[in-house]
Amino acid sequence: MKIASAAYPIDWFEDFDAYRAKLTRWVETAEADLLVFPEYAAMELASLGGGDIAGDLEASLHEVARHAPAVEALHLDLAARHDCHILAASAPVFTGPRPVNRAVLYGPHGRIGHQDKQIMTRFEREDWDVVGKPGLRVFDTVLGRIGILICYDSEFPLLGRALVEAGAELLLVPSCTDTVAGFHRVRIGAMARALESQCVVVQAPTVGDCAWMPALDENRGRASIYGPPDGFWPETGIIAEGEMNQPGWVRAQIDLNRVRDSRRDGAVLPFAHWPEQMRCLS
Repeated sequence: MKIASAAYPIDWFEDFDAYRAKLTRWVETAEADLLVFPEYAAMELASLGGGDIAGDLEASLHEVARHAPAVEALHLDLAARHDCHILAASAPVFTGPRPVNRAVLYGPHGRIGHQDKQIMTRFEREDWDVVGKPGLRVFDTVLGRIGILICYDSEFPLLGRALVEAGAELLLVPSCTDTVAGFHRVRIGAMARALESQCVVVQAPTVGDCAWMPALDENRGRASIYGPPDGFWPETGIIAEGEMNQPGWVRAQIDLNRVRDSRRDGAVLPFAHWPEQMRCLS
């Protein structure tokens, strides 16, 4: 399959049709079987509430959340028309008094499911009051078995391990980081998950500045696709990557049979040898 990872800029929209046009252009130009959009990129919909709403941390959450039905209808249509799978940009969803950060996976035949972020950053906890919702899922699709680690979640090895033990061969890491250091934390986490789980990991970041929204005022990163440097993949572990802070798609052709080959016949076998850590610590 061909994977496309988005380095995605945040834009201002006067109406939902402008958002529809932007997303349609992105999907039309992806030319891939699986499209991965970043964490919190749906926050650009806060612009539909006007400057005061978009500039307010609390109001922007509610503004974006209220557009969820229209966003879902758009993604369902695009995935069906282009016969592809889309991990939509994550967005706030109010399942209780406070919102969760939710990424939804769509396929050509409908909505496959969603993954909520597990562990919140300091900004999410202390300033934004976005909450985690425990529970990891593996999505069994015609492309392969897919797990999702939203941004900060990728920095915690046991979350990735839980997904691969449940059968995931491909991990998607939508991200949103406001510093180069933050981007590299997620990048290093994503590459470590690829190494230890001998699987493919896709990182899709927001990029560029957005002066009108304090929640996403600065965005740093590059879209990348990683594999384990174990003999079946590039020596660097980097299958494909874009330029730093440059919007656009990064693509790679991936055969998930090579994940199975890595786990069986790699130069090293960290996926199989993972349990030995416990014996070493006893």
